[in-house]
Amino acid sequence: MITWTDDAALLATRPFGESSVIVEVFSASHGRHAGVVRGGTSRKVAPMLQPGAQLAVTWKARLDDHLGSFSVEPVRSRAAAAMGDRLALAGLNAVCGLLVAILPEREAHPPLYARTIALLDLLGQTDVWPLAYLRWEQALLEEMGYGLDLSACAVRGVNEELIYVSPRSGRAVSREGAGEWADRMLPLPPVLAGQGEASASEIVRALGTTGYFLENRLIRSLGDKPIPPARARLIEAIARS
Repeated sequence: MITWTDDAALLATRPFGESSVIVEVFSASHGRHAGVVRGGTSRKVAPMLQPGAQLAVTWKARLDDHLGSFSVEPVRSRAAAAMGDRLALAGLNAVCGLLVAILPEREAHPPLYARTIALLDLLGQTDVWPLAYLRWEQALLEEMGYGLDLSACAVRGVNEELIYVSPRSGRAVSREGAGEWADRMLPLPPVLAGQGEASASEIVRALGTTGYFLENRLIRSLGDKPIPPARARLIEAIARS
């Protein structure tokens, strides 16, 4: 019997048999991992199994490549923060949807896990959450090998008037460096580079640029799948905030 215990955030559930569910979690040391929770539809267990919930999980299986089963203990529920706020609910769904779509199974990503938990702990704090989410998307791209290099112009090597991002390299480009290719560049809002005002409109512009790399580089590299629609709903919620 193979077994391990870890801290984890619940990402998704789906029915399995008459009374059980298959859950997917993002765990600190074992990455995105699935397993069966026996009796997961019961009145005692079901309230624990809400997206974003922080759990102590123990996974067991006869062989490492088996689906296995989870036993779970609640650590922290984030349902109240999410259900009471439209932006928080949209954000929670976007985070969980992206992690399910992007993370490889059973591959640990400790820095991203820590960043994800910190972000989920901010749910309901509308004044800081959109910017924290933008930084999380940047960290997600970095962790998956598609990080943006916004330190200097990819063409001229200078760090002045950086107003574009190259859609091919993910590197910053200056006004002069873009030249006749300016209309093919992505915008580089100052907030994306850690500068300027973090207004809702600027964050939405920045998410348009990170979204290009999520959809056209990262997710496309994983096969024929769309970017989770929950992300578009989050951007709409931020624009209205």
